Amino acid sequence: MRLLLIVNPSAGGGRAGRALGEAQTALDKLGLEHRVQPTRSLDHARELALAARAAGEVAVAVGGDGLIGAVADALKYSDGVLGVIPGGRGNDFARALGIPLAAGAACEVLATGVVRALDLGQVGSRTFIGIASCGFDSVANRIANETRLVRGNLVYAYGALRALVGWRPATFTVKLDGGEVRTVTGYTIAAANSKSYGGGMLLAPDASLEDGLLDVVIIGHTPKLRVLALLPTVFKGEHIHHAGVEILRGAAVEIAASRPFAMYADGDPIADLPVTVLALPGAIRTICPSMRST
Repeated sequence: MRLLLIVNPSAGGGRAGRALGEAQTALDKLGLEHRVQPTRSLDHARELALAARAAGEVAVAVGGDGLIGAVADALKYSDGVLGVIPGGRGNDFARALGIPLAAGAACEVLATGVVRALDLGQVGSRTFIGIASCGFDSVANRIANETRLVRGNLVYAYGALRALVGWRPATFTVKLDGGEVRTVTGYTIAAANSKSYGGGMLLAPDASLEDGLLDVVIIGHTPKLRVLALLPTVFKGEHIHHAGVEILRGAAVEIAASRPFAMYADGDPIADLPVTVLALPGAIRTICPSMRST
C-alpha cells in the first residue's frame, strides 16, 4: 500500500503541520511507503486526491474535517480510498470512526484497518462528511471562524455563546422525503450524516455513517436561559431528551427559512438557504479501525 499524505499545514492553528512529522516517523516504522503534498486550497486537495487515485495510492487527509470532506468529495463513488490522520480543531469524523486523535496512533489504523463504504451528505453539488446545519448554527459557525481570541475546539462553544446573545428566533420549513411541509419556529435545523460536530458535540448521537439516511435535528423555540443550560448537555447527547428537540430520519430533506442563512457543513459555509440535503449511501471507501461501529 502506497500513501499520499495531503496536508493543510495551517489546519487547527498549525496542528496538522505538527502532526505531519509524527505521522511520517510512524509510517516509516510501520514500513508504509508514502509521500507528502501540501495543499493550496480545498480545490487543490481535490486535485491531489484524484491524482492519488490515478496512481493507485491511498489519499490520506492530514488536517481537519474540511480537508477530509474535500478529499472524500473527489473520491466518491470510485475505487479510490480515503485515509485519515486528524489535524484540525474538531476532528469529528475521526471521533465518529474511532480513529485516534494522535497522529502516530492514527497511522496504526492505516496499517491495520479495514476499508468500509461510508455515507456522505450532499447539498447541491457540494458534499460533506459530518453535519450540515443552519439558523443559529450559521451565526455560531461564522463567529467561530472569524475569532482569533479562542483556539482549539473550544472555539465552537465560544461561537455558540456569542451567537446566543443577539439571536432572534427564525421560522423554518422542513420537508422530509417529499412528504408534508412542516413549519417550525426556533433555533436550528441540521441534517446529520454523522454523530457530532464542533469538537465532540453529539448533536445527533444515533446518526450512522452506514445507514444511507440523514438524522434531521430540529431545535425549536426555547428561552435563551434554558438554551444556555442545554448547551453543555450536547457533548453527551443528552439534549435530545429536551421537549424542544426533535429528530427525524430520511434520505432527503428540503429546508427553507424566513430570513437569509448560510448552511454550514464540516466547519465551512456550503450553500445558502433554501437547500435540499441528500444522503449518498456508501459513497466513500474509507480505512477504518477493524473493530468499530459507526
